[in-house]
Amino acid sequence: MKAPEASLSPAKPRIVMMLAAALRTLLPPLLGFAVFLALWAIIAQKSGLPDPGKTWNSAVKLFSDPFYQKGPNDQGIGWNVLMSLGRVGIGFGLAALIGIPFGFLIGRFAFLSRMTSPIISLLRPVSPLAWLPIGLYVFKQAQPAAVWVIFISSIWPIIINTSVGVTRVPQDYLNVARVLKLSEWKVFSKILFPAVLPYMMTGIRLSIGIAWLVIVAAEMLTGGVGLGFWVWDEWNNLNLEHIIIAIFVVGIVGLLLEQMLLLVAKRFEYQG
Repeated sequence: MKAPEASLSPAKPRIVMMLAAALRTLLPPLLGFAVFLALWAIIAQKSGLPDPGKTWNSAVKLFSDPFYQKGPNDQGIGWNVLMSLGRVGIGFGLAALIGIPFGFLIGRFAFLSRMTSPIISLLRPVSPLAWLPIGLYVFKQAQPAAVWVIFISSIWPIIINTSVGVTRVPQDYLNVARVLKLSEWKVFSKILFPAVLPYMMTGIRLSIGIAWLVIVAAEMLTGGVGLGFWVWDEWNNLNLEHIIIAIFVVGIVGLLLEQMLLLVAKRFEYQG
């Protein structure tokens, strides 16, 4: 009878250790979320804002049919999220398409860096919404104007981080490439790109975060279908529950975008 007990005894400490590890992992976020809900409930009771229970019930009704269509400006939250993601994808994609090569160029060539540095320093701190009237005047439509705001707001971290990565490449590597008379394409593909990739991915992560922040504000002013317009429309209807739900949706989607980019960065991490 003792032999089976001896064979089972090593498994018990392993289970206990696994449970303890799971508890250490899950307890802090659960506790933080509980404190957040408690503070929310207290603030709601004193200010008249919707409490967590009321907001949850409204969210259940809202997400029970997220893709309804009752008109051009009355569509489910699913369509609004997809439209906002589409605008972000176009604007951010253009920023990456232009910003990455330009970042490599100004990092590679000192003269070009000195020439463009004052312009970048001047334009980078400009508020994203300050660019919206320019977009509306040039494109005459709200949709391309919103894409323009995303593009011009998200391109700077890509350019700056990519160029900084190029300048951090050890000069010895470039000297060896010069001795071997490697072509500029070989220098880029074999030396610069692998070394700059971590910097470039950091810039891309910063840019997608900025793009997702900007789209909500831009859509509030341009109208149409999108999360920003939906938030503004719900404010006009004094539907505070939906506004709070939209805040959580924006945060969750932004978190998912960042996690996706982290996975991509790990997938293409250079092992040298």
